[in-house]
Amino acid sequence: MLAAVLDAAGDDAWQPPDTGSLEGDLAALNQESQTALTAEPPVVAAVIAASFRSEQAADAQRRLWEDRYARCETIVARAVRRGEVPPDTDARRLLVVATAPVYHQLVLLGTPPDPRLPAHAARAAALAAAAGAFVEPPAAEGTGGP
Repeated sequence: MLAAVLDAAGDDAWQPPDTGSLEGDLAALNQESQTALTAEPPVVAAVIAASFRSEQAADAQRRLWEDRYARCETIVARAVRRGEVPPDTDARRLLVVATAPVYHQLVLLGTPPDPRLPAHAARAAALAAAAGAFVEPPAAEGTGGP
């Protein structure tokens, strides 16, 4: 039943925020995540916990997150068009780094929500992205690999 609920969640009309800047979009996305993770009743945390006990729920949750990350790639595409980040920025890596602190603090550590965390994590990720941290370096000549 949980797997069906998660699959249905992927069929919604949710779209990532569009604030006009990468940092703003990431901060808004992080704020949405923090709000969802701290809502009462704690539905999101319960779903995450259930995914560790059911292969079906784990698969459904994975599909949901794949869908969400795919939708959020537009945040990075817009940032590329605005010249905020290099064109070959790896959107998935950037999005994971931007959102991970919120999940780490609230889900793994169980700390109370910090109202500054969504913006702080977004700023750190946006600065790293602008500096090229999420661009794969070219393979060294003669090594055949990265």
